[in-house]
Amino acid sequence: MRNLFNRLLKLLGISLFAISSTVAYADYKWNLQEPVTPMAKDTLHVHNMFMLICIAIFLVVLAIMIWSIIYHRKDKGYKASTVSGPTSGMQIVWTIVPFLILLYIDFILMGIPAWHAVAMMEDTKTDAQMVVKITASQWKWQYDYPEEGIQFVSTLSTPASQIDNSIAKGEHYLLEVDNPLVLPINKKVRFLMTSSDVVHEWWVPAFGAKRNAIPGFIREIWATIEKPGTYRGQCTELCGKGHGFMPVVVEAVSEEKYQEWVAAKKQEMQSRVLSGSADTQKGVENQPSQAKTQAAGVISVAAAI
Repeated sequence: MRNLFNRLLKLLGISLFAISSTVAYADYKWNLQEPVTPMAKDTLHVHNMFMLICIAIFLVVLAIMIWSIIYHRKDKGYKASTVSGPTSGMQIVWTIVPFLILLYIDFILMGIPAWHAVAMMEDTKTDAQMVVKITASQWKWQYDYPEEGIQFVSTLSTPASQIDNSIAKGEHYLLEVDNPLVLPINKKVRFLMTSSDVVHEWWVPAFGAKRNAIPGFIREIWATIEKPGTYRGQCTELCGKGHGFMPVVVEAVSEEKYQEWVAAKKQEMQSRVLSGSADTQKGVENQPSQAKTQAAGVISVAAAI
């Protein structure tokens, strides 16, 4: 018995040392990211409550097990009792009582909160104030604002020199993009998700939002961001060799700043359209001169022959 306790103490010491070591603690998180949406807050609440229930069950079972090991060991002279049969009263009690306890825990303490969280996640249409369509592809995100007429593509902006270790990695290594998704705070945003090639998954931990983007299907999720800031996520569905280079960046701003961004984005898109039209017109105008040049070249070649 003493050897058993010594082994348990050694195992506990090794475990504590591993957890407290510098390497293991470098990127260790005790909990989820700070929630900034009602859905994320509800998810965190359910997560914490479930963890407490599981820890309580674990401690009770562990205490009973340790008590049984100490007081029913052979060197103390304990004699094992014989089982009279499957219909003995004690067996029935020890079967029904844990069943009722777990039934209460699963359906009342855990089932109802879990149902509420799932129902909240699926309620995408009630009181939705704006819609954003997200189209995933290898390995970028396309964002469409149907009401504003805005469309752009968001791709990884981490320099290749950081990826191949030529220079030091930045603070947001592999979690930075050229065109972040900009959203107003305190507005329920309904996201419509699909994919143009393979299955992807749009995930922002602080929103509690995570949904597969599947080719040929429209999936839905929502978020009401309650705090301004920059929130980062990733594609969490293995989608090819560039899967690790497909970050999600969302900038949550006030309504005034959002409207300013919308106006600036529309102006930028209009300038690109006008620039493209000018380039097209210039190409059309240059076609006759190019034809004349080609004709002259043909004549000169014929004369030389």
